[in-house]
Formats: sequence, structure tokens, C-alpha cells
Amino acid sequence: MSGRDSAGSSRRALLTGTAGTGRTREPVRALGSVAELLALDHKGLTDGTLVSVAGYAAPGDGGGGSLRWAAASRAAGNGGTVLAPSGATAGRWLAVHNGVFDFRRFGIFDTRTNADAALDAMVTDPTIFRIEAHTDLNFGKRHTFGRSTIELDFGGHTVTTNGIEEASHDPNVSPFQAVLCFRGQLTGQAITFTIPEPIAELSDVFPVADSGAFAVGDWYTVEVDPLAGQYERELQKLVQVTQIVDRTHLRVGYRNGWPFAPGRTFTWTKTTPVTDVHIGNLTFVGAGPGTPYGESDWPQPDPDEWKGSHPIAFEYAVRCDVSDVHATGTFWPVVMRRWNTFFGTRRCSLKNPPTVFYGGAGYLTQNIYCLYGHVEDCHTSNARHLNDLTASAYCYVTNCHGDGDDSGGDPFTTHGQYEHDLVFTGCSGLLDLANSGAAWGTSAKRITVRHHVCSWFVANTKITDLTLEDVHVIARSRFDRAGTFVVNADGLRMRGCSGKTFAVGKRSSRSGRPNLISGCVFEVASANVLVQTPVDTPVFFDRCAFTHAEGFECHGTGELSFVDCTVTGKPDGAPISFAGDVVIRGGEYTDTGIVLTAARGQRLHVGGGARLSGTNAAKALISRGAGPGTVTFELRDYQSDAADAETAHVRLDGGTNQYTAHGTRFTGGRLVLAPGAFTGASFLSHRDCVAQGTTRSFPPDGPRVRVDGNLEIQ
Repeated sequence: MSGRDSAGSSRRALLTGTAGTGRTREPVRALGSVAELLALDHKGLTDGTLVSVAGYAAPGDGGGGSLRWAAASRAAGNGGTVLAPSGATAGRWLAVHNGVFDFRRFGIFDTRTNADAALDAMVTDPTIFRIEAHTDLNFGKRHTFGRSTIELDFGGHTVTTNGIEEASHDPNVSPFQAVLCFRGQLTGQAITFTIPEPIAELSDVFPVADSGAFAVGDWYTVEVDPLAGQYERELQKLVQVTQIVDRTHLRVGYRNGWPFAPGRTFTWTKTTPVTDVHIGNLTFVGAGPGTPYGESDWPQPDPDEWKGSHPIAFEYAVRCDVSDVHATGTFWPVVMRRWNTFFGTRRCSLKNPPTVFYGGAGYLTQNIYCLYGHVEDCHTSNARHLNDLTASAYCYVTNCHGDGDDSGGDPFTTHGQYEHDLVFTGCSGLLDLANSGAAWGTSAKRITVRHHVCSWFVANTKITDLTLEDVHVIARSRFDRAGTFVVNADGLRMRGCSGKTFAVGKRSSRSGRPNLISGCVFEVASANVLVQTPVDTPVFFDRCAFTHAEGFECHGTGELSFVDCTVTGKPDGAPISFAGDVVIRGGEYTDTGIVLTAARGQRLHVGGGARLSGTNAAKALISRGAGPGTVTFELRDYQSDAADAETAHVRLDGGTNQYTAHGTRFTGGRLVLAPGAFTGASFLSHRDCVAQGTTRSFPPDGPRVRVDGNLEIQ
């Protein structure tokens, strides 16, 4: 009979009020404490005798329970599940339980006695599947377990680590030296294979040398060889084999986010992960003197921080969850994960870590090479990161909020190590995507952010197919007064967003979808660059509003389209400068203007019922710079209202210009089309327009100048 079956039989005997072996039944003995139990004369005890202890130290203290005498047992006593009478070579009292055990049954009722030995005894006991704490606890050691299928519920009590042993000084090791680290094992020799064929994006089928070396259901870490950066790999994940497709192909439970060309090398290492571990319901106080938040800008951890502590780490783990953990004073991440698949971190928080200035420190949770995770209902105060997703995919971050981020510890971040398909919904706090440096690749794909508020949003590295919905950047005087909002024009999709200092950059060209910014509101500061120089692809602004739009510049060479937009400047502000093609359809442009730099050939199209009005410092609503490029002006069906007689609707003083204005209405102001602007390859066609109270200045008609069919009203 197994130990579990024996325990079950003993429990049944306990329920009947008798105990014993064979046909002999004896009354269950009732004792007041464990000390009384150990004081019994164990000689001659019948194997299987049951006792009921009313408490560990005293009746009713919560540490009591039933125990069974195992006459032949020589197991080491641990003070809880195994009690060894003094001087007994053989014979042990074994705790009777239903798989749930409690620190009080080890005589631990507060933080005065470290709970490390009790923890080790319970976690390593395969018959225990749930560990409970009913008092505050202190741990002095760092524990690493390979155990699966267990729950640790601390009952909302406080866990401290006063006097904890020093951690490794290796920053690659010490983040996993948590009080509770559950780690699977790499159990097989690495299998390396250079693929002879391409692997398409979103493929879950991978070529291997011999699929017979794999089995359905097995877990593997798989990673591809690095690119130029030291850590730059598009794939590092813990995956499960789901199908042997043929002799040289297998399928895994993951669709890769990036394509691979022939010649890339993949390394597969068989892994036995820990599975189905749940840790929750505790308040954790980190150890070590630390330095209060904000008092120093450390380039390296203080030596005392190697004595600091953090509660939880998982490595090579599947379906391992954390909930309701509330920490303060932790140096490394509260919940550290690497090589995790299928996980949840829920209702956790961190406040006041010792530093926010050292990389890897001061986090609530860091997730490296992780799949299918959900971080939700979490909160940080004065921390570095609430959530860091590095080389991770198919993860959600929901209803999480970070405050106290004035020192730049952005609550939401990714490293840029080829993360993909991540979704942030309903969060608040600084957000910084794929911005940890070239060593990691500065790349990400298909990241979606919805219903987010913050005072700083930076996503201007190689981020492909970024989708932003209802994202609002509101400047704060204690952090970034500009309210920086920067994005990458590579399949960009924005809807219903707002910000103060907004800019579109371009670092990558991987997407096939257009860059569309719709229904957004931006306040653009003076001399701000709205579109940066590398932007060489079209960007569409649809029904957007720009306030304080005086003097901002669009340096990119890609076409910019403004459809039904509202742009408001100042009468004494500079006009908008464009280096590329511009298309304006509909909308209103007040006290601003359009100037083409003419550094290269450019095209301006204005139409669709647009209205330009007011004035600006240049006294021209449409004009060109002194550059050598040929500028094409297509003015169709729009209204231009000058604020005063000195303001020109259009002013062209020189350069090469191809000008057509058909069906346009001008009110007040001037039309200045100088003869010097229509020589050589230039031409002018001004027809079917209406000018009311407008002073007009045109070159004389000729083979390349035609002004006719217009209506002039004084």
C-alpha cells in the first residue's frame, strides 16, 4: 500500500474513532501538544496507531492535527510532516493530511522562527499539493525547486526576509535567486540544425534533421542564431511539439512572428518544465538597507543590495501563475520569468524599490522569452518598470497602472528583442517600446495599445504595424513638460489619440499596410518636427486636429495627406514647412500656411472643399522656398480667405513651378505670381477661379502662361 493509500486508511480510521492494523482496533489517542506526543513511550506502539494533537505548542494554536505511527520508518524528522521521538532509531510519527498543509504544524507562528526548513519539507513532499500560511513568516534562505502541481497560499500575511543569505553577485544569476524559485530542467543534448528552406512568418512548422528525435508532447527551448547584435535573435521560446509532420518537419504550439531565410541555424534543447504552480496572497517586504527612492543615481547596485531579496522567480515553466502579491523594497523584479509559456500575473503591486536606475532592478515583473502570458490588474508606485516583455509574444497587459514615474522609470516597456503580438489595454503610465539598444535588435511587430494615458510615449525604433487606439499623452511638469509622443511610420495605425509634442519617425520598412492617423488631436510646439527626415513613405492624417501649429516642420520625403483635418496656428507664427509631397483634401487651416522647401521636386494638391484662412509671419498661405526643385501646385475647389491686404493666398517669387489653379475662391489679400517664378520649364494655368477684393499679380500671358475665364469681384 502506498503512503498516500496508508494515509487515506488512517483518515478513515480516524473518522470512526478507532485505529490500528489488521483486525485490531484501538481508540484514537488525544493529546494536547506535539511535545506530549514526543514524550510518549514509543516502544511497543502498534504500527498505524493514530493520535490527534490539539495544537503544536498548546491546544487550539492551529498547529494540531492527526498523526500516524510508522514503526519501520527511518525518515529524517522535520518537525512537521515527520516527527522523530528522541532516541528512536526507527519509528516516526507521520502527519495525516488530505494534501493541504500549514506552517503552524511545524511550530511556526510568527517571524521569530525562520520558515525555510518547513517550506522545504512541504514543497518536496509529493503528497502535499497546497501549502497555506496563517501567520506572518520570515525566510533566511533562497529556495530553488523543481516541483510541479503545487499551490502556495500565504493567506494575505506578510513575508519578510530579515537576515537572508547573500545572493550571487552575477546579475545574470541573482534575479533568479528569489525566496521562491521554481525551475524546470534542460534534460537533453542540444540539437542544432541549419535550415535548407525558408520559414514563413506565422508558420508553426519547422524543418529539422530528423523528426524521429522528437516526440509529440515534449517541451523544447528553441532559439535561432543571433544577427548583428549580441542578443539579437528573432526566436527564443519554450515550445511544445504538437505534431510530427514528416521525416524532416515538426509542428509546435507557436506561430513564429518573423520569417527566416535558408541558412539560419536553430538550436533545440529538450526541457522538463515545472508546471501548474500557483503562488499568491502575500505582502512581501524586501531585505537589505537599500537607499530610499530618488536619493541617488546609482550606476551599479550598492553591495548591500546583494543581500536584498525578492519573492518569486520562474524559469522553464508552464502554467505557473502569481496573484495578489504586494511588495515593497525589492531590488530585483518581484516576479521574474524566463522561458515561461502560459502564465498569469494578476492583482500584484510594487512600491518604493531601492533603485529605479539600475537595469533589471526595481521591476514588478520581467518576462524574458515568454509566450501566452497575461499581466492584469497590477500597480506600481515609484518603480522602474511595472511590466517588461523581452523577446516575448502573444501576451496581454490589462488594467495595469504605474504612478510615481517622474524619474523616468517607464512602467511599460519592451527591450526590442523581436517581441511580437503584444496587447496593452486600459493602462496608465509611461510607455517605451523596443528601445533598449542595438544589441537586442530594437525590433518589434504588431504591438497594440488601447485606452492608455501617460505623459511620455516613445515607440520610434523598428516597430512594425504598431496600432494605437485612444492613447493620450498629457504633459507633466515633474517629468516631460513637452509630453513627448513619438512613433515609427512602418504600418502605423492610430485612432482617437492625443498628445502635445507629436512626431512621426521611421526606422524600418517591413510593413505593407499604410500609415494612417485618424481622429487624433495634437498640440505641436513651436519649431517642432512633426515628420522626421527618414520618413520616405506616405503618411495619412484623417480628420485630425492640430492646435498651436506654428512653425512645425515636416522633413520627410514621403507624401503627407491631410483629409478633413483642422490645423490652427497663430497670426504671428511661422507656416508649416514641407520637404515632400503634400495632399490636402477638405478641412480648415487657420492662421497657418504651407511652404514647400523645394530642396527636391515636390507636389502640393489642395482641394476637396478645404478652407485656408487668416495669416502668418510669412504673410503667405501657400509659398515655396528657394530650393532648386521643381514644385507642382494643384489648387482645386478650395476657399482661401486672407486676414489682411498684405497676406498672399499664393506667393511664388522664383524657382521652377508648375502651377494650376482651377475652381478656387480667393477673398481679400493678394495673389503674387511673379514673372521670375515662371521661366524655363515653369508653367501657369489659372482658370475658372473667383477673386473677391483680391489684388492679383500675374506674369503676362504666353505659351506657358494662361490666365482666363476667371471672375474678379471688387
